[in-house]
Amino acid sequence: MIKIKLINYISVLAVPLAILIIISFGMKEKKNVFDLFLNGAKKGLEITITIFPTLIGLFFSIGLLNNSGIIDYITKLIEPILSFVRFPKEILPLALLRPISGSASLAIATDIIKNNGVDSIIGLIASVIMGSTETTLYTITVYCSCLKIKNTRKIIIPAILADITGIIVSILICNIIFA
Repeated sequence: MIKIKLINYISVLAVPLAILIIISFGMKEKKNVFDLFLNGAKKGLEITITIFPTLIGLFFSIGLLNNSGIIDYITKLIEPILSFVRFPKEILPLALLRPISGSASLAIATDIIKNNGVDSIIGLIASVIMGSTETTLYTITVYCSCLKIKNTRKIIIPAILADITGIIVSILICNIIFA
């Protein structure tokens, strides 16, 4: 109980302490901290405006994908292959959407856990996938849009392969440890 109170106390003080340390170092170096803050905020807004159209397109595509029913169709289409390689069909929507959208994959993972249980093998696999993979396409979209990188093929292919590896290893490890 004392550890929890200590962690809570530290977490409450973390942000004010960080601000105090930044201001102290700025004053020690005789820099105008407020002007530096305003310049940083201005650059942050410029970046946000630059990547905003890309994000709108990505979110629109995710909405179309979620609402079209194509994920369910793909799941039904490849279900025989999934069962042959012992890939749980309940995990496929999460595996398909995790590289694209964090919020959509979180909703799917929550639904998987709600339907199958927290301690079920499916729930455990969903949790491990959420922790071991990234919203790859979203992250690449944001960074490449910000840096104005047009040719992303050399970035996307290894990143998607890393996500596939994370998903497969998550399933294997959960089946070895928990099944």
